[in-house]
Amino acid sequence: MTIEDMQPAVFRVLLQFIYTDSLPDMKDLVEDVNCEMIRHLLVAADRYAMERMKLMCESILSKRIDVHSVATTLALADQHHCEKLKDACIGFINSLDKMDLVASNGYEHLKRACPAIFMDIWEKEAKSRRMV
Repeated sequence: MTIEDMQPAVFRVLLQFIYTDSLPDMKDLVEDVNCEMIRHLLVAADRYAMERMKLMCESILSKRIDVHSVATTLALADQHHCEKLKDACIGFINSLDKMDLVASNGYEHLKRACPAIFMDIWEKEAKSRRMV
């Protein structure tokens, strides 16, 4: 059986999760590599309907949102229907100076891949302002 569009390391972790119901300890990996692995695992979990693994990946990524990763993470969350991660990203964006977001590497990708997401950002920001 050939698995397309998945790196061997991601497939190994996916198999480990299937057999052990846990993700491996990835503390030894560099932070960027670790986050990239989690993103790939989230995509795999969504593809194979592994909801528990998907929720675990969402949780990990939502704790690691920063100005450099938020646009890319939001696009990923939107494309894979990760509402909690999407909400965390939008909350983070609404706390930012918007120029920081526009200057980030993932902003152009976000504009192209998920243009409708900007409506969600503006609506949530407007709702939060009404509550204050």
